[in-house]
Formats: sequence, C-alpha cells, structure tokens
Amino acid sequence: MASTNANVWGLHDPSLIKHQSYIDGKWVNAKEGGSILVTNPATGEELGTVPEMGLEETKSAIAAAGKAFASWGKTTARHRHHILMKFYGLMQEHNDDLARIITLENGKTLAEAKGENAYSASFMEWYAEEAVRTYGEHIPSPFTNIRNVVIKQPVGVVSILTPWNFPSAMITRKLGAALAAGCTAVIKPPPETPFSALALAELSRRAGVPDGVINIVTTQKNVVEVGREMCESNTVKKVSFTGSTPVAKSLYGMAASTLKKISIEAGGNAPFIVFDDADIDQAVEGAIACKFRCSGQTCVCANRIYVQSSVYADFASKLAEKVAAFKVGNGLDETTTHGPLIHERAVSKAMRHVEDAVSRGAQVLVGGKRVDGTGTFFTPTILSEVPAGALFDVEETFGPVAALTKFETEEEVIALANDTNVGLAGYFFSRDVGRVWRVAEALEVGMVGANTGLISHATIPFGGVKQSGIGREGGHGIEEYLNQKLIAFGGI
Repeated sequence: MASTNANVWGLHDPSLIKHQSYIDGKWVNAKEGGSILVTNPATGEELGTVPEMGLEETKSAIAAAGKAFASWGKTTARHRHHILMKFYGLMQEHNDDLARIITLENGKTLAEAKGENAYSASFMEWYAEEAVRTYGEHIPSPFTNIRNVVIKQPVGVVSILTPWNFPSAMITRKLGAALAAGCTAVIKPPPETPFSALALAELSRRAGVPDGVINIVTTQKNVVEVGREMCESNTVKKVSFTGSTPVAKSLYGMAASTLKKISIEAGGNAPFIVFDDADIDQAVEGAIACKFRCSGQTCVCANRIYVQSSVYADFASKLAEKVAAFKVGNGLDETTTHGPLIHERAVSKAMRHVEDAVSRGAQVLVGGKRVDGTGTFFTPTILSEVPAGALFDVEETFGPVAALTKFETEEEVIALANDTNVGLAGYFFSRDVGRVWRVAEALEVGMVGANTGLISHATIPFGGVKQSGIGREGGHGIEEYLNQKLIAFGGI
C-alpha cells in the first residue's frame, strides 16, 4: 500500500498530501499493491510512495471520465467558469503549501516554486474567462433558403501526460483548457513528482469539480501499457503531452491509430543570440533568467548561446561573474539560488556535455562539475569557445550549463540557430529595429524572445515548430479541446 512520510512535508494543510491515485472521485490504491517511491532530489530523503497503477486502473479511470463527460459536457460555460475560479482561488489560498510540495519533490527553490504555483493558477483563471468566450459563427449562405451556423462542442475525454520540471503548471495549462471547454480528463503525472498533481486533485474536489471529471493515474514501471491505453482507447478523443521528442513521436503514433486530436509540446534546443548592438547588461540578465531558471531544466532554456565577436569577451566575463555568485543547495534554504537536478541521469548528461565540449577545445570559465555529497547537484557552468559539432548542437542539455560560441555576421548566426530539427523557442538581443524584425521572422521557432529571456505566461500561444510539437497551449488553446460543428438550417 502506498504511504507518505508526514514528517517531511511541514504543510499548513497536511490533507493536501495524498498517497493514492484519484479515480471517479475516490482515492484508490493499485489493485496489485505496487507502489512508487518518491524522494527529495536535494537530500535523497524519502517523501512517500504512490500507487503503481496498471492497465486495469487506467481503463477504470478512462471509463469514469467517459461517464462524467455525459453530464459535464452539457454544463454551461458560466457554470464551468465559476468552478474554475474557485479552483484558482484555492490555489492562491494554499500557495505556500503547494510551493513547498513542488520544492520537496522537484528540488527547485521555494521562490521559484511559489512562482510556478502562481503561473499554474493563472491558467485556471485565464481559462475560466476563456470558457465564456467560445463563440460560434454565422456564415452567409449562397442559397436564400439556407442559414449556416457553426457551434463549438467539447471533444470529450482527454488524456494528459506531463513532465516533472513543472509538476503543477504543466497540468493546469492543459487541464484548465480541457475543463473550460467541457471535457473530462485522465492525467498521468511523472513518477518523480506526483504529489503536486494529487494535491491539485484534492483542490479540484473542494472547488466542486464533479466525480470522474478529473482522474489521476500514477505509474512508473507500467508506463508503456498505461500510456498506450491513454492514447489508443476509443473513449479518449484527445491526447495532450509535454515531454521529450522521442516519447512524443511514440505517443503520436499510438494516438494516430484512432485519429485522435493531439497537442504536443516536445523538446527544444533554443538559440540565444547577442548582437554587437545589444545592451550587454540586459543580455546577461536575460541569459541568466532564460538559461538558469529551474537549474536549466526547462524546455525553453537557452541551449546554444551565440555572441558576436566584438562583444564576446564583455558578455562572457559579465555572465561568468554573475554565475560564479550563485549558491547551489536545498531549495528550502532561503539563501539558495539554484536547486538540484531531478536525478542522477540528469547530472550525468550535464557532465557528458561539458566533457564533450572541453574535449573539442572549449574552456570552463565557471563550474563544470558535479557537487560532491548528498543530492543530485551540478555547479552552474559557463563554457567559452564552444566549437561547432559539440553535443550542445544536437542535444538539449536540460541542466545549468551555458555554452558560448562566437559568430561574425547576422546571416551566419541565423544559419547556426536554425540548424536543428526542433524549434520551440529562440532569443536574441539587439537595439536595431530592422534587425529585430528580420531575426524574429527568420528564426525557425514557435516563440521568440526579443530583448527578453522570459516569454511564458497564460495568455500567449505556447508551442513549437519542426519536431518541437503540434498545436498551442495557453492563449486561445481552448480551441484545441473543441470541435466545430456546422448546422445548416434549410426550408427557410
């Protein structure tokens, strides 16, 4: 049976910690009795366990969502708006506790965790407002006796599969849109960070979300069969996934078996460009915000930093000075600026990228090694003179390693930036208005930060091009959860 170590959480409301999955309004264990151990990446301390659910429980969750859709899908937009706003209010009310859960299971600093909860809650607020804006359309007919009206209806049951780097926000960005549209959901959170998802389920119950509308299935060793059922079930009408490109391709193939609607936000390899006319201090701050947020573990982190040769030394020295002052440690410590990586595999990948670059002639200006002792820490790192062909060019590091490369011309750097099969986000700094337009239009990405390293919020369309995904979340992302239906009225 799953369990929790109540002593480690320190919450104002301990009832937010759930050690069971949530299906049809009930907290349930795995029928075979298996469990998943969740640990704090900063300390290695056991936080508790959650159930190792399998195919049978997944089918039950999908069936519950299908049953609940029969009524939830017929509720008014105004009714759903009010419930989502209650959900939003509860997330704000429990901000400290929800942030602490994020920090304990993910490792990010408490300040970042509070920021994530605010970001996460904003999707509930935004989609509450979008619920009442799902307007239809009247289309003039070429025939005098026909009137064409288009209405929008919820797609049905939605499968939601999310990553560990934003344990709360990656759920609400999808779930908020689904609920607002009138859909029901089955959620598979990551095994590293399930407690945030389960806390959200508890708040949804308090907000008045009916039984079966939200279902959560926790799994680790059974992830293949669970994921397949979530993608191939005929009851499920849409799949929404955030994670790596290889997994996205696999799920896409499964969902194609029944031609489901699908939203994918997959991996990135974001370029970050500093031109010679940039405000260098502003560019340094942008690089820190973009590259080192969540210890480099975001899909829109700068992965390749290109700096024009005439300002390269100035930018590199100022960035290195800032990064050298970072303090790595437990996210609950107020003096910590950067927490651990999520697990040992992440540390090994960061180390492999550093060693590869150094073997090709790169120089370590700051960091470049793991932190000895307990926890999965890696020192924030600046690499200079990183040559073409390094692993940074072809792999997303997902760690606190900034790889700096010189360039000479605008044409050259655009070619370098676009030389990848993914295209989620890109950033550049320049004070030339003409260049800002040229570069923003030329970058082959779904989102561009021009003179800013921060681009994400609830009101914008978040997503990529190439192999970084399909569809958009945030902004008018509710449309991804709606079907258009034409009603042609004749005999007039």
